[in-house]
Amino acid sequence: KRVDYSGRSVIVVGPELKMHECGLPKEMAVELYKPFIIRRLIERGYVKTVKSAKKVVDRRDAVVWEVLENVIDG
Repeated sequence: KRVDYSGRSVIVVGPELKMHECGLPKEMAVELYKPFIIRRLIERGYVKTVKSAKKVVDRRDAVVWEVLENVIDG
């Protein structure tokens, strides 16, 4: 199955970012990290199936943002 993990955005200076950092909109991050978020939702027991995990991610439930932060931080 082919998957397109590309996005388009405008690059601007972010005064709160350091020279080696890059800002990424949260909505774009959710799409980019979706497979990892789905896996983590199942591992943590929030959902039982991939299908239900996709629904949770698509609804942008509050737990999605928590899991996204965790996935990004490692």
